[in-house]
Amino acid sequence: MNAIVSNAVIILIITLLLLFAAKSSIAHFKGQGSCCGGGGKDVLEKPKKLGNILCVKTVRIDGMHCEHCYARVHNALNSLDGVSARVNGKKKIAVISLEKDVDDQVLSDVITDLGYTVLSIQSNKQ
Repeated sequence: MNAIVSNAVIILIITLLLLFAAKSSIAHFKGQGSCCGGGGKDVLEKPKKLGNILCVKTVRIDGMHCEHCYARVHNALNSLDGVSARVNGKKKIAVISLEKDVDDQVLSDVITDLGYTVLSIQSNKQ
């Protein structure tokens, strides 16, 4: 009898662990998981309203997997002076409007410091 109870408890514990794992995996694949420390509602800083846009740059980024990733890149870029950025998670790009000259290396460093990879930066002069 004790063996049956022990087996039932072990099966119950394994079943609960599998349910929690499945729930977490589903959220992760929907982009709502906490793959990189997120999981909560991230507050996006509003992109700045720039006066005179000198240049628009499109940055291709690898390594963003969820809404938390997109929000981290969005907020980091928008914290730079003279920069207004929007991140498109599905296309894995950031479209950055600049009202002053900001070197590509500065933009790249901000993104790579977060743990993502910059694949390319394309400039479109206004």
